[in-house]
Amino acid sequence: MTALRTYAGEHGDERVARRREQLLDAALESLGSSAGGSISVRGVCREARLTARYFYESFVSVDDLVAATYDRVIDEIMRSASTAFSRRASIHARVRGAVAAIVDVIDGDRRKGRLLFTPTLVSATLAARRLAATENLAALTAQSTAGVHHPASSEDVAAAYYRVGGLGNLLAAWLDDRVPMAREELIGSCTALLIGE
Repeated sequence: MTALRTYAGEHGDERVARRREQLLDAALESLGSSAGGSISVRGVCREARLTARYFYESFVSVDDLVAATYDRVIDEIMRSASTAFSRRASIHARVRGAVAAIVDVIDGDRRKGRLLFTPTLVSATLAARRLAATENLAALTAQSTAGVHHPASSEDVAAAYYRVGGLGNLLAAWLDDRVPMAREELIGSCTALLIGE
């Protein structure tokens, strides 16, 4: 494979990575803005100020870009929530810390929350990604409920899916201002929902 040349002090692989980030940012803007929802190669390239040639150096299709955009956001949220969860002692404090971390991410950039939770954003790619994220969050919730030394029962798993689904719907409604709650009130409600208080 031929090495990419350095141009204006920037190595070729750095240019490719920078352009990929521009496309991911453009996709987040297209998918996550309050008026967003549709995405095309032409539109995302226009938003990123790149040509289609550069789109195809990083992505094989729009679905590939959508998946990568979703994965980038869900990875950020899972890292933040997992870190916050692991730093507390009681289950209540752990769950509240994780919820606060999620709210911090989606309130800091509401496009991220809309990408993850808004039901009007529908595609096979997003549906598959959301299902996988829900399964992961439900598994963590079920295990948290059951405790470290006990396997989660089918009832724990069923309750976890119910709670995670409720959390996603509540966060989507809050992002769209259909649930007028202050941040701390939202975090308290979500925490109570997840641990069944």
